[in-house]
Amino acid sequence: MVKSAFTPRKDALTTTPSFLPLNPTLANFETAIFQAGFFDNLRSSVIVVTGAVVFAVLLGLFAAAALSRFRFRGRRQILVLILLIQMIPGAATLIPQYLVFNQAGLLGTYTGLILAYISSTLPFSIWMMRSFFLALPAELEEAAQLDGASTWQVLTRILFPLVLPGMIATSVFTFINAWNDYLIAYTFMKDQSMYTLPVWLASFSSPLTGTDVSGQMAASVLFSLPVVVFFVILQRKLVVGMSAGAVKG
Repeated sequence: MVKSAFTPRKDALTTTPSFLPLNPTLANFETAIFQAGFFDNLRSSVIVVTGAVVFAVLLGLFAAAALSRFRFRGRRQILVLILLIQMIPGAATLIPQYLVFNQAGLLGTYTGLILAYISSTLPFSIWMMRSFFLALPAELEEAAQLDGASTWQVLTRILFPLVLPGMIATSVFTFINAWNDYLIAYTFMKDQSMYTLPVWLASFSSPLTGTDVSGQMAASVLFSLPVVVFFVILQRKLVVGMSAGAVKG
């Protein structure tokens, strides 16, 4: 992808492949940046992904805390239901979800797209962060309650800071899932100016002019950079989070 991004368009589909571009150029990146709709779709991706990450992590955090630290009727059934929902392929729920959002007037809105991404990532987020809560010893809560801490204080001052690695791991998963999605964004959004970047990438293919491979690869590099930067910044916390929630004790 990177090699093709620097390869001139006339050399992109040569029959003799090379590991390095023979005549490297930055023109493909200029083509990608000034492709129609880039900045509008970039804004849409930032809005939607930010909303999905924030709300999915917050909802998953409180749901995981409730399902792991509190005892109430139906808790096991809720856990089984969340697991069953996670097993359903996303394509199988697309049409029912589309009909529900259409009746609610949410199609073609950022709110509807954010809710769609939250619904697709929330089951995983709950299960992920629940494992972190289960890894925390109950003695921490008991000691805080003996010192006079309320339930809200126990959650916000003791438990939530300790599951921060789980929140980071969940946010990375949600970010990548929402940032890379094409099908939901293309199906739910009506206005092209509100499409996200994965849909924008398809604009490099046209039945009339064919596919601008070099331009599309340059656009793909630009599209991948936020994910790479996000992962590099949080990779240490992500690795700690993925291992910390793997065992209980």
